[in-house]
Amino acid sequence: MPYFDAASAAPLHPVARQALQAALDEGWADPARLYREGRRARLLLDAARETAAEAVGCRPDELVFTPSGTRAVHSGIAGALAGRRRVGSRLVVSAVEHSSVLHAGEVHEAAGGSVAQVPVDRYGTVDAAAFAASLTPDTALACLQSANHEVGTEQPVAEVAAACREAGVPLLVDAAQSLGWGRVAEGWSLLAGSAHKWGGPAGVGLLAVRKGVRFAAQGPADERESGRAPGFENIPGIVAAAASLRAVRDEAAAESARLRALVDRIRTRVPQLVPDVEVVGDPVRRLPHLVTFSCLYVDGETVLSELDRAGFSVSSGSSCTSSTLTPSHVLRAMGVLSEGNVRVSLPTGTTEAHVDRFLEVLPGVVAGIREQLGAPAAEVRPAEDTLVVDALGRRCPIPVIELAKVIGDVPVGATVTVLADDEAARLDIPAWCEMRGQEYVGEQPSPKGGRAYVVRRVS
Repeated sequence: MPYFDAASAAPLHPVARQALQAALDEGWADPARLYREGRRARLLLDAARETAAEAVGCRPDELVFTPSGTRAVHSGIAGALAGRRRVGSRLVVSAVEHSSVLHAGEVHEAAGGSVAQVPVDRYGTVDAAAFAASLTPDTALACLQSANHEVGTEQPVAEVAAACREAGVPLLVDAAQSLGWGRVAEGWSLLAGSAHKWGGPAGVGLLAVRKGVRFAAQGPADERESGRAPGFENIPGIVAAAASLRAVRDEAAAESARLRALVDRIRTRVPQLVPDVEVVGDPVRRLPHLVTFSCLYVDGETVLSELDRAGFSVSSGSSCTSSTLTPSHVLRAMGVLSEGNVRVSLPTGTTEAHVDRFLEVLPGVVAGIREQLGAPAAEVRPAEDTLVVDALGRRCPIPVIELAKVIGDVPVGATVTVLADDEAARLDIPAWCEMRGQEYVGEQPSPKGGRAYVVRRVS
């Protein structure tokens, strides 16, 4: 069964498995103890730290291991903000940061701080000049991911780092998605990563803090990991994480070129095979293994379920998933279609045959779901008067499907007003208009509740 969700968790690398098994026998003791078993564990921990630091591009004494990438982000943000509290309490982030960054920002705001979000374009890219303009004198910390976890877009880290350096603001880079593919551009002050993203074991993250960065670790003091990651070190996991990071880096150049070619095939073929699809994210400046697309008139959760039944494991940032009825914050910030969203992220070793099979299965899956939902077929309708479509109480993608059904029933130049109370409609209706060449007039409050979205027929 092809596994196409490496951006969530990559399969355990063979080198990680071997290192983990060896370290379970040799690295179980307390590395803080001076007896033989403790010294052996300390040697393994120190060697792993040196290996990881070399891959990151920092000194070994600048890097600590944490229980997860999320914990690394939280500890890094909290420590940097506390260390620079005399400067100010402003935190600057991009609008498409990982939820771990945004959640840390919410905690900071609740404690009296402020958070500024820098917007992105339709590719999901932050503008370096806009980011620089947001760095006010009271800014304590800035955060920017190296590459987006949902759409794969790479961010201008070098340009933003230069702006932060000029403003005297430390920059924390969430490198979870990109670290397996290479070092992050120079200029960062803090960096976080997560082992299960590059084929290491889950439960291991890393946090690097450059010398000279003001940092005050939060929480009770602990003598381990420079006081920045309390608790007994998971030495077998750490050893496996460092070994796998070195291994995937050795393979990165060849595997990147191979997977990029397969992703380019998906990016090209999906819009040809499936009508009414928007491929999102930057087509050039992106991770080599990840592609995201959205399908009109399709429920995202159903797409994932049907693809799973067909033997493919994929994920989604769609508004319609079992855990949320609101659009992904990344897709919302980009202003792109959110319904029927599919993220494909290929793990190392994915074959051309796997991708070809996926491209064979996908059109039938989408067509079947559209038929079940009553999506419109391509047909000519007689023009009637201006229409109002009441889709209140109905969730995505039904409001857009109802709009598509009736747009041909009004004369060119007339309008269709869609009444909807699903937040996804604010993104999906304008996106549908752009894809289908119709004019999105705007929205206004609906007297029946929700919002009234007005679309003018152009053709």
